[in-house]
Parts: sequence; structure tokens; C-alpha cells
Amino acid sequence: MDTDHYRTISAFWDAGEMGCGGFIVELRRVLDKLQPGKLAHVCARGSGAVADIPAWCGMTGHLLVLANHPNYIIQKKGD
Repeated sequence: MDTDHYRTISAFWDAGEMGCGGFIVELRRVLDKLQPGKLAHVCARGSGAVADIPAWCGMTGHLLVLANHPNYIIQKKGD
């Protein structure tokens, strides 16, 4: 993982093996707490995360900065 991202991470969430339904609800809560443009580091070990996180970011407008399973960096979209 690029170490530059670590200096700008505003939130970290370890989702463990959480499944899709609860995972998406909690991911939204994590990003709702951030200001636009801030980064969240999500550690999601569930096998569905590989497809779910990029799809969710695409649907919601958040930017998936890094996807290196199980680590994901997501930038909150601007308002």
C-alpha cells in the first residue's frame, strides 16, 4: 500500500468478515462521518468485498483510491 495514503487517512474501519447487507450499512455510516474529500481505510476480509466495494463506490459516487484485498481506501465524494 502506498504510504502517502496513511498520512491522509481520516477514518479506519475493520469490517472483518462482515457480509454484504450489514457491511454496506456500516460502510455508509463510516463515510457519513467524514468531510468531503477525506479518506477512509477499510479492512474487509469477506470474499464479497472484492466486488461489493467497487460496485458500491460506483453507485454512490465515492472514489475507490486503492483496492488491495483486504485493504481499501475510499475517498468521500464532494457535496
